[in-house]
Amino acid sequence: MKKLNWCLKQNKGIKLIKPNNNLSESYIKDADKTLENTKNIEGKWEIIMTYYACYNALYSVIIKAGIQSEIHDCTIELMNLFRFKKEQIEFMKELKEKRIKTQYYLEEIKLKSKKEVQEFILNCKIILDDLSSKKIERIREVIEAKLKK
Repeated sequence: MKKLNWCLKQNKGIKLIKPNNNLSESYIKDADKTLENTKNIEGKWEIIMTYYACYNALYSVIIKAGIQSEIHDCTIELMNLFRFKKEQIEFMKELKEKRIKTQYYLEEIKLKSKKEVQEFILNCKIILDDLSSKKIERIREVIEAKLKK
C-alpha cells in the first residue's frame, strides 16, 4: 500500500474522476480487438499488443469506478483494491516488464501462451459485471481516506 500512497501524490498518478460506463465499455472492447489482432503476430509486437490488451481491460475496470491513472505501475497497484488475485497482479507486473524489455531494449521474448491473456481479460469482464455502485463507493472511500492523510 506504500506504492498506492506514492501514486496518490503524483501529478499523473491516481485521481478520482466521475465514473464513466461508456469509456469503460470502450476500453474493454478495445482490449478484445487488440487481442484479436495478435492472432497472426509474433515477436515483440505480440508482447506489446497483449500487454496493452490486458492493460486496457484493467483500465476499463478502474474507469468504471471513476479512477484515472496515467502511470502504469499505479494502475497495476490499483488491482489490490479490486477482486484480483495475487497471481493476476504478478501476471500484469511480469507482462509489463516483458513489454518494456522487448519494446525499449529489443530483447527477444516469446509469449508463453495467450491463454493467460484471455483469462486475464475474461476476469476483468467478470469484475466489471460484478462492480456494483456499493463496491465502487467502498473503493473510492479507501482512496479518499488516503488522499486526506
